[in-house]
Amino acid sequence: MPSVAFRPRAYVRVSGPDAEDFLQRMVSNDVSVAERCDALLLTPKARIVAPLRIVRRAADDFLVLTEPELGDVVRAQLLRSRFAAKVEIEPEQHESWLVVGGEEVLDERPAGEPASEEALERWRIESRIPRWGYELDESILPAEAGLEETHISFTKGCYPGQEPIARQHYRGKVNRKLRLLEVDAVARGDELVLDGKTVGRITSTANGVALGYVRVEVPDDAVLAAGAGHAKVRPA
Repeated sequence: MPSVAFRPRAYVRVSGPDAEDFLQRMVSNDVSVAERCDALLLTPKARIVAPLRIVRRAADDFLVLTEPELGDVVRAQLLRSRFAAKVEIEPEQHESWLVVGGEEVLDERPAGEPASEEALERWRIESRIPRWGYELDESILPAEAGLEETHISFTKGCYPGQEPIARQHYRGKVNRKLRLLEVDAVARGDELVLDGKTVGRITSTANGVALGYVRVEVPDDAVLAAGAGHAKVRPA
């Protein structure tokens, strides 16, 4: 039987005749090709404002899910950009449940055993899923967090941040990437050190594994000093 966990979320309804076109012009992924997708709300310089899950409920009705502390931020940015678009942008109340290793379910608790907080966090880390306030904030580029494949479309039209995202993807590179680590005696915030040089930082830990941003030149299987212990880089 799967494990399930309640997932606190904020919810914003985007509805009206121009809802799809408006979201296409605002977020990083293509909302027209699936009933739900992950996306990012970005600044013009491609810094992350908020990670999103967008669910289409009808042709002109979308529900935008984000982190609890970002609901007002998302709604405010969408409202500022609405201009003459025929859309309504309003908060809604729902409940969200995560089936560990599976999908997110709205308003109906799925069958399964309650997942412990530690088990849920270990699953998130081993799945390399970045968390707002830990791996994600306004200083992180999407490519650094490994979000290009899951949260970005390179074939749809323009949106805030699209030009630097495309430029980095096709012509640039990042200096650090989010990596999975096997760890011992480390803590969130510890620096990662190789041959006396700081090459990264731990952002999350749980029961022997961790996520951290590590410079791209650090090879797989490298053993790094960290806090009172060490961290070994798992292959990507």
